[in-house]
Amino acid sequence: MKKQLLYLSIGALVLTMAAGCKDETPKTAAEPQAPAEATAPAPTATPGKSGTVAETINAAGYTYVQVDTGSEKFWAAAPEFKVAVGDSVAVPEGMPMPNYHSKTLNRDFDLVYFVPAIMVGGAGDMTAAAPAAELPSGHPAIGAAKADNVDLTGIVKAEGGKTIEEIYTGKTELAGQQITVRGKVVKFSPEIMGKNWIHLQDGTGAEGTNDLTITTTSTANVGDTVVVTGVLTTDKDFGHGYQYALIIEDGQVTAE
Repeated sequence: MKKQLLYLSIGALVLTMAAGCKDETPKTAAEPQAPAEATAPAPTATPGKSGTVAETINAAGYTYVQVDTGSEKFWAAAPEFKVAVGDSVAVPEGMPMPNYHSKTLNRDFDLVYFVPAIMVGGAGDMTAAAPAAELPSGHPAIGAAKADNVDLTGIVKAEGGKTIEEIYTGKTELAGQQITVRGKVVKFSPEIMGKNWIHLQDGTGAEGTNDLTITTTSTANVGDTVVVTGVLTTDKDFGHGYQYALIIEDGQVTAE
């Protein structure tokens, strides 16, 4: 009798397990795949941030270094220079390129800071690499076209528009409003975070209130007179050190 009860119990257990297995979906089929852009928060390289080189790669006139600060790691790249794993380096503020694919290396980086030079050595004896004459294929331009001697005389305010000084003075009332401004391009930075960046001046305003930043898909040359129309945003923080008291995003830029 005891044996019959044991066999019945085992049989019931087997049937229960079989029924459970019928309804079970393999875990791997239910697990969602993380999107490619879902990476950990990118570290920010601030001016003078230093650390030791954990990895280095030379490719087509560039040197990439992974810098370990002791609390974080980040990648930076500069025109080719001599460096070795374990060297102390300092990385100045540079152009952040999140989710960057290097065609030359055929490699994806969560974030790379492109800088004019990376300092190598101790704090009292740092040397910078000389800038490359030409950027290698597949890499974004370092720095930006800039001129300090653009002639700002004779610029007339756009019809129905504002001067840059007026925009700064009336920023509280103008925030979130579409505005128009005419000025000259004093700095042009292409393809940063998927946009072109223009610094505009019109000869009005004092230091700190005489330059307006615009992001756009349009291109421009330093010295061009342009009319810009777009919505004014205040206290914009893009992250990676890109903070602006005033900015026009996705502006429509018309060269004259």
